[in-house]
This record gives sequence, structure tokens and C-alpha cells, in this order.
Amino acid sequence: MLLLAVDTATPAVTVALHDGSSVVAESSQVDARRHGELLLPAVDRVLQEAGLKLDAVTGIVVGVGPGPYTGLRVGLMTADTFGLALDVPVHGVCTLDGLAFEAQVEGPFVVATDARRKEVYWARYENPRTRVTEAAVDRPADIAEQVAGVPAVGAGALLYPEVFPDAHAPEHVSAAALAALAAEKLAAGEELLEPRPLYLRRPDAQVPKNYKVVTPQ
Repeated sequence: MLLLAVDTATPAVTVALHDGSSVVAESSQVDARRHGELLLPAVDRVLQEAGLKLDAVTGIVVGVGPGPYTGLRVGLMTADTFGLALDVPVHGVCTLDGLAFEAQVEGPFVVATDARRKEVYWARYENPRTRVTEAAVDRPADIAEQVAGVPAVGAGALLYPEVFPDAHAPEHVSAAALAALAAEKLAAGEELLEPRPLYLRRPDAQVPKNYKVVTPQ
């Protein structure tokens, strides 16, 4: 097994190779506006560090979000393209699940990432491998009662200490954590998600309403 994992659902552009037992190489850069520019060079860098070529990869793992439309689609389209070119399976993993797995918090906790618009993408976990709520997007004040009394991880939690007073790193998911979680699930015979985006809301870019239609005379 050699999994190539990518995630662009957060400001981090993150890539990793995992051989089924450990991470072989990884790269993460935080730049919310340059996912498209940074992802492929990061893949090349990770392959070079591992001394491998792309055709050695036996599976692709991609973070499906939730995340902003523009950044999220970069990782998903790249994963789909690699899967088609290499004729290998593409496995989706919830980005929040990757953060939970990486954080390794004991007992119940919350993962919250920055959804912009003064909102967070979030979910509650029983342990690092078990999510007990669906991923959602809300204003922090609206979920204060639901997240009270438990630790939280992620950039969203760190942004709103009044709602998440016990907030911790990591801020963003790493592809290494996504790959490790996917490898564990695959080894156990568990099904992973389809590589389809988990947006939770409409994209910022919209077709203008009531625009003037010009027709030829």
C-alpha cells in the first residue's frame, strides 16, 4: 500500500505519502489564497523526498471538507485526476475527522475549523476515531450550549475563545493524519467516503439576480 493524501479544505495545503504503517514523507504550507499554485509542487516535493515516482501510488486519499468552495475543489479535482491517470481508487475522508484523529484528545471533544463569515465548521467527537454528530456550519454563539464543557481543537475554536475556552492546536488538518486514518480504516475493512465535496452552504460566487438581458433586435 502506498497512499497519496491531499487536503485543501482549510488554509493549509497539505500532502503526505503513507505506506500502510507509517508516513513516508509530508508537506504542509498555510496559504488560504494559493491552493491551486501550491498543491502540485507539494506533491512533487513529497515524492522526491520519498524517492518515489507517482506511478508507485496505489490509492489516493482526499479531504472532502467541510470547507470553502474555492479551496476545497482544488484538492478534490486533483485527487480525481490522479485517480483516473493512475487507475487507482480515490478515498474521501472528512477533514474534521482528520483533525480529530491528529489531536488525539482523550474523552469527548469538539473540532471546529474557520468557515469565515463569522461561522465555524464543527462536529462533536466521543474519541479521536468516533464522530457523534454530523458536520455542520454555525455561528459560534448559536452552538455555545452544545459545545460547553468540552475541549476543542482547530482554528475555528481558537478564533472564538468565548465559546471554546479550552481550545487547542492543531489549527489545521495534516495530510499525514488523513492518510494514517484512511490506512487504519482500510486495514480494518471499513468503507471510506466518496470523494465528493462537503460544502454545507452555497459558494460565495453567485449569478447576479435581476441582471439586464440584452437580446438582438
